[in-house]
Amino acid sequence: MERVKVSAPGHLHTGNPDLSGDMGRLYGTVGFAIETLRLEIEVKEADRDTSNDKDALRFLKRFRKSYDFPPVEVTVKSYIPKWVGIGFHTTLALSLGTAVSELYNLNLSLEDVAFAMKRGLITALGFYALKVGGFIYEGGFPVDRREKVVPPLIFRGEMPDDWLFVVAIPETPRKALAEVRRREDEILDNLKKMPPGLADRLSRIVLMKILPAFVERDIKTFGEGLYQFNHLLGEFWSDYQENVYCCDLVNEGIRLMLDKAYCACQTSWGPTFYALVEGKTQAERLKFLVEDFLRENGDGGEVFITRADNRGMVVERG
Repeated sequence: MERVKVSAPGHLHTGNPDLSGDMGRLYGTVGFAIETLRLEIEVKEADRDTSNDKDALRFLKRFRKSYDFPPVEVTVKSYIPKWVGIGFHTTLALSLGTAVSELYNLNLSLEDVAFAMKRGLITALGFYALKVGGFIYEGGFPVDRREKVVPPLIFRGEMPDDWLFVVAIPETPRKALAEVRRREDEILDNLKKMPPGLADRLSRIVLMKILPAFVERDIKTFGEGLYQFNHLLGEFWSDYQENVYCCDLVNEGIRLMLDKAYCACQTSWGPTFYALVEGKTQAERLKFLVEDFLRENGDGGEVFITRADNRGMVVERG
């Protein structure tokens, strides 16, 4: 029986530089593909559409509105946690469409899959995490072409092997944040306009601090830029979350990380937050500190060390 396996990276979101739109484009995204955690799925021929995951069945139904193909069985073998800001739904949708295309020789590009699934078109970090991996900056979409184009890739770089992320997924805020994520489309459709001056500042941080520091392999300045960028965006989003970050626990966790790392950021709506460090020793020390912090200030959670994923999605037949 023919089958296709896909292994795809999650991602860490740093932010969107322009929510104003006065220059004719919206959003743009800065972020990273990561090795851990990964989504792994298997798609094979079947008599009817089945899956061990209800979201996979939902995306399969959506995909059939654009393309005709025989039934499949979809098995999610390894999960990215849902509703924590690491990209489960976009990664699942694009991986599933890619697997079906490979299985039945539909010869679809990842762009084709994104349009059919309606994922990766407003912010394209998840799209490029799968397509190219690494450190990503995409340029947003024209204000009059929302979900009609894939935002262009402006910059993609390979992260050094010794630049590591310490990623924390606290358990306590997950239930409350899941409800916010379910309302995400409603919030984005009614989002207040960002002051053009703030968009100018954010874009300048990206162009004149984050990107040059990355090219020069200056991790200190790179981290400073990431933190400044993410923190300013947190202030803008404070109307939709408890404060600069999604909750007091994450506020405190980020302060803890900043004492030991080059940056600390919340990814997307949270509750996941992360730090950038250099070398395994520094990463392990910070991991232990954050684990203790989460145990002492809530219901614990998951803390892990990961490199950036510089490959993107891996597709195997058979």
